[in-house]
Amino acid sequence: MKSTTPRSSTQRGITLIEAAIVLAVTAIVAGSAAPSLQRLIDGRRLEGAANQLATDIQFIRIEAVARNEALRLSFHAVAGGSCYVIHTGAANDCSCAPSGPAQCSGGAHEIKTATVAAADRVVLQANVGSLLFDPLHGTSSPTGTLRLIGTNDRAIHHVVNVMGRVRSCSPQAAVPGYRTC
Repeated sequence: MKSTTPRSSTQRGITLIEAAIVLAVTAIVAGSAAPSLQRLIDGRRLEGAANQLATDIQFIRIEAVARNEALRLSFHAVAGGSCYVIHTGAANDCSCAPSGPAQCSGGAHEIKTATVAAADRVVLQANVGSLLFDPLHGTSSPTGTLRLIGTNDRAIHHVVNVMGRVRSCSPQAAVPGYRTC
């Protein structure tokens, strides 16, 4: 005697409608997360540029004392952003090149050039053209405020005092981790 049981049809895989629903939900979630991700990236670029500038200010101060030579930090606006040059000589002896190292004249020597690209959505502004660091004590002349301005009203200011020390702050505490200016 043969027994026959009806076969139940089990579905394997997913239907086209289910796949479309999952794809739509994924697109909505990704679309809502994209602006937050861009804001995070912009914030990290601003903080990275600020950290690099603060480190370079400390570097030039120490390097002036170690070399027993006055060193200068000069700021320039260039096509596609801004830059700063650590160099010997007078304030106008070195300027940023469109690409590559700085161009120096009058016996000045470039030590380091750093570019803040506009594509990174960060702008460098300074209220002085250059800062001179003394080789005897590492002091700076004149004092200055260096502003790194990012998107969404976020900015980090580095205030360089006469002792060559840097105090960093953020206007209206717009950047977490920095005191209010």
